[in-house]
Amino acid sequence: MGQDNSRKGAADDTTHSTLSSGSVDMEEKSEFISLRPKRLKEYVGQAKVVETLKIAIEAALGRKEPLDHVLFHAPPGLGKTTLAHIIAEEMGANITVTSGPALEKGGDLLGILTHLEEGDVLFIDEMHRLPRVIEEFLYPAMEDFAVDFIFDKGIHARSHRYRLEQFVLVGATTRAGSLSPPLRERFGIFRTLDFYCDEDLTHIAKRSAALLDISIDNDGAQEIACRSRGTPRIVNRLLKRVRDFAQVRGDGIIHKATVQEALELEGVDGNGLTALDRKFLKAIIDFYKGGPVGIEAIAATLQEEADTLVDVVEPYLLQIGFLTRTSSGRRVSEEAYRHFGLPVQPGLFK
Repeated sequence: MGQDNSRKGAADDTTHSTLSSGSVDMEEKSEFISLRPKRLKEYVGQAKVVETLKIAIEAALGRKEPLDHVLFHAPPGLGKTTLAHIIAEEMGANITVTSGPALEKGGDLLGILTHLEEGDVLFIDEMHRLPRVIEEFLYPAMEDFAVDFIFDKGIHARSHRYRLEQFVLVGATTRAGSLSPPLRERFGIFRTLDFYCDEDLTHIAKRSAALLDISIDNDGAQEIACRSRGTPRIVNRLLKRVRDFAQVRGDGIIHKATVQEALELEGVDGNGLTALDRKFLKAIIDFYKGGPVGIEAIAATLQEEADTLVDVVEPYLLQIGFLTRTSSGRRVSEEAYRHFGLPVQPGLFK
């Protein structure tokens, strides 16, 4: 998307970017970004969240005030970033994008905040990874639209308050419980996004196919939807892989059989499980007799980061009932045994 030249100092930083709503250079716009809806009326799914935002945005525009700060909580790929861009578009504002890990020092955030103009949107992804010093800068910025500078040290220390333009902070996190209560309580709108139903995912697959100029029938779209783990981002990723397969090995049209063949090569089964999902479940079954077992032990067995398993693998397995969390650790369900065609030990789930 096109840069806002008035923010060039912030946009040139590789860890942050400033986007100007409504001024998109079509030659620079990536295919991934082009698949995202631009307005709330184009957004599919999350009906209650969308309705909440519609009301809040209409009210804010009617009062000619910035929107309340917004926090989205959801597993990856469910639309948190897309909704942040939509909020900016609906408010007719510029959006500055950054993430928790990119903001290491107070000066990093300070440079962004002091360049924001009235009504601008600041989107911070992975807010649970913000350093504590950054959180302390955010408290007065969110509440009073000001930041406090401390000059000198000891008996010569003095404070100066710098007034900011009123802005909208949109935060995204996969772990709302990891945010400190003072930070969480400063958001006026806090919504959790749910996994999408197959009907909505089918709609998204058809919409994305139309944008990519791909022919797809209803059965093909449904087959992609049911293998997409309830996640729009995965719908679009799988659609592109199936498109390649249909172009090279098929007739250029995406049918159900085309999807099945293409995704078999990708290692995505009929339930949407990937190779890592299956390794995760099989590790618990083969090494720990179905559980319970701690996440650190599973991570060590798979040689994967525990955070990856918690944020990427577990949410969907919990959603479809293949995994349960207990006070003693993770347990594989009877449905997971059946999925792998394994016999269930007598008394294991009693």
